[in-house]
Amino acid sequence: MSQAKSGAPSLEAVRQRIDALDTELLRLVDERAGLARIVADAKAAAGDAGRFALRPSREAAILRRLIASNRAAASPALIVRIWRELIGDSLSVQGPFHLAVWGGRDPGRTVELARHRFGAAPPLSQLARPEDAIAQAKTPGGVAICALGAESAWWGRLLAEPQLKVFAALPCLAAWGPMTALAVAAVDVEPTGDDRTFWVTDAPGPGAGILDALSRDGVAGDIVAESGGLRLLMLAGYYQPQDERLARAPGRLTGVIGAAPAPLDV
Repeated sequence: MSQAKSGAPSLEAVRQRIDALDTELLRLVDERAGLARIVADAKAAAGDAGRFALRPSREAAILRRLIASNRAAASPALIVRIWRELIGDSLSVQGPFHLAVWGGRDPGRTVELARHRFGAAPPLSQLARPEDAIAQAKTPGGVAICALGAESAWWGRLLAEPQLKVFAALPCLAAWGPMTALAVAAVDVEPTGDDRTFWVTDAPGPGAGILDALSRDGVAGDIVAESGGLRLLMLAGYYQPQDERLARAPGRLTGVIGAAPAPLDV
């Protein structure tokens, strides 16, 4: 690589190096996409062609490993955006995969977060009601992305839909702003080592009283949404639905509706 008078590479040399790296990146991306097709063929041969390939815990492990790796300039946001696109494309090749978005008061923001989380590959539809988005999550490869807000307690409906689980909180990076939406699908939710559990209660009275009762049992959390006499709490850690501490918590109608990895950049 030629050097400028200062000892640094010349602009022309830097551009040549970028071109060479682009060619190599394309080769590697193409190889990765080819491997995804091999996986899809293997699943089809095993009779699993229609099975949803989404594995939230594995995705979190991959991204955390990459973000923790030594690097000089690539930001967590850049890493997450690139790999979310690669993972989303791979999932689309391996089986059915589609997104249904209810955006609440800011539909544009919710669509943006959905694309950040799942990439450009899966088809996306915007729906007028959260119930319609949740219905789509029951179909093969369906993911519902619904906004959090006082206008709907859609998350409370998941108490009667045990096959559906919250598995992602959007955005997945703290640098992209506060949590404003949740993703739901018929997938297995497993602990990742740093998680947030979502728990619903109909306990009356001040929210501080619910938090105090939980804290006395060693459970830390925050109220993230309230509507229709229900409260949605985000608990620090991974809790099983049958956890005795939650069984002792206030409320007659209560339950865990899923869990999501904590922001990847904290």
